[in-house]
Parts: sequence; C-alpha cells; structure tokens
Amino acid sequence: MSKKISIAIDAMGGDNSPEKTIEGINIFLDKNAYKGDFILNIFGKEDDINKRLKKTNINENLINIIHSNTVVSDKESPMTAVKNSKNTSMWNCINHQLEGKSDISLSAGNTGVLLVISRMILKMMSEVSKPALAGLWPSQSGTSVVLDLGANIECNTENLIDFSELGSALFKSLYPNGTPKVSLLNVGSEEIKGTEIIKSASKKLKDLSNENNFIYKGYIEGNNIMSGNSNVIVTDGFTGNIALKTAEGTASFITKNLKKSLTENLFTKMSLIFSYFSLKKFRDKLDPRKYNGAIFLGLNGPVVKSHGGIDPIGFYYSIDLCYKIIKGNLMSQIRKNLKHSKSVR
Repeated sequence: MSKKISIAIDAMGGDNSPEKTIEGINIFLDKNAYKGDFILNIFGKEDDINKRLKKTNINENLINIIHSNTVVSDKESPMTAVKNSKNTSMWNCINHQLEGKSDISLSAGNTGVLLVISRMILKMMSEVSKPALAGLWPSQSGTSVVLDLGANIECNTENLIDFSELGSALFKSLYPNGTPKVSLLNVGSEEIKGTEIIKSASKKLKDLSNENNFIYKGYIEGNNIMSGNSNVIVTDGFTGNIALKTAEGTASFITKNLKKSLTENLFTKMSLIFSYFSLKKFRDKLDPRKYNGAIFLGLNGPVVKSHGGIDPIGFYYSIDLCYKIIKGNLMSQIRKNLKHSKSVR
C-alpha cells in the first residue's frame, strides 16, 4: 500500500476561523473521502474543531486533530507575532511537516508571519538562491503559474532562473501530461527590451530550454499573461505583486459591473435568462476561489497560503491544491529541474 498524502492544516488562521476552515475541510472530505489516500492533520483548539467537524460516514483514519491552544495574532506587528509564534497552531503545523509527519502545510493566517516561520523551520533548499511565492491564474488555455508574487522585491538573474525551474516543477506536478512553457514578464516582447538582469536571464533560459524541464517562450507583456501562450510566468516579487493586485481588481470590476448592467431593468433581466448558462461559465472561469492558494516554493517542503478572507469553498480549493501537488510529486519535480539547471549553468 502506498503512503498516504499527509496535509497539515492550521485551522485557526484567517478571518472567521475555525468556522470557515472546518467547513472547507468538511467539503473536501465529502468530495474525497472515498479515495482513502490522504490524512488531514488539523491544528487548533480541539473543542472548537470537534464541534464543527462532520464525522458522519467519514473514516476517522483520514483525520488527525492536534490541539494547539494559541493562535498567531493579526493585531501584532509581524516581528512581534513571529517572536510569539512558537506552539501556535501555525507553528505546530509547519513543525509537523519538519518532523516528516506531513508532506505540506496550509494556513490562512498572517502572510508575513507564515513566510518567516516556514523559512525558519523548514529552511531553504541548498540549490535555491531565493524562495518564491507562486499563484495560479486562469488563462485562455486553462491555468498558468505566476511567480514571484511578493516574497522578493528585488531579484537577480540567478533568482529568475531558479523561479523558472520552481514554477515549471509546480506546473508539472499539477498537470503531469502538460509541458511547462516559460516566459519572463517584461515591458516588451522584443529581445532588446528590459533590464540587464532580465536580458541575462533570458539568454540563460534559452540554453536551459528543453522538453524534459520546460520550453522557454521568451518575453511576455502584462496584457498577455492570460493569453495561454505561456503557462509559467516569471518575474520579481515587486512586479508580480502589482500584477496580481491589478488582475484581482480588474476581475472584480468586470464581474460587479456586468451584474449591475444585467439587472438594471426588466429588459436586461429577461436577456439574463437566455444567457444564464454562458454567463455562469464566464463567472466560474473568473471565480477567485478556484485559484485560492499561493505556494511558497524553494524550501525543504511546500507551504500553501490561503487568502485570509476567503470563504469555505475557497478554503476547500486550497486543500485540494495541496492534495494535487503532493500527488504530483512536486518536490521530486523540483529536485529534477534544479539538478538539470545547475549542470547546464
């Protein structure tokens, strides 16, 4: 019998927790309990968790509740919160992974504190120059990986190459039959455009490009991130975070104004009836809950950060993300990519 996928979940992090996190866990169990190939290690206040967790018709071997009496506070400064984080649900969650009892950790708690704790406990991979925060974005051809989304404000050539390898490994773990196609986010698609760091990274990525790791597609501009021509978009954390917030704001603007336009009078409401299924498909494609979960890559084990204000359905998707990337052997993919990369550089 193969080893079960073991996921450590901080049930106390984020807004309205543990209500939303446990409800997300319930949804995941309802959809996946029949597989029996995973265990959810749930960290938090045991009484609060037990009274909300649905155990009806669920094999209790799929659930492991580990009591943690304290929680990382969102009211403290990041540095103070880190100092006071030991033995919190977040700390114990990551430490469980360090001990080899979990394959991956998930929290909706304070982002800065989670990144610092994860790096302190799990440590960086020796082959990686900097860790990166990766996210999943909708595109015309499916889903793309975008990184870095804010872990590193400044990056050099080596960092961008490492991010390309990390992002490609993540894509491959999620889509085993797909081919990672890497592009560097730039101010133009021409080779003469961009900073010296980007130009240098582009030159080296051409040398690394192969069908076993990734195909390098060159530069990509911001308006083409969702085109689907590339499925791994690489940039520094400063630019990546701005792109992320811009995309989130644009999606929110479109959906809110579309809803307003379609419900402003009787005629538009009638037209809504005839276009319901097309609009539902459009809404589902842009539903941010489906892409919930930023993955911290480059450590000796993956950590996923759920959006703090997400609802139970969004939290369910972040658990599902954890399950899929471990099922897809993310860490093995990363080691394979880095081994090739270092041998060529």
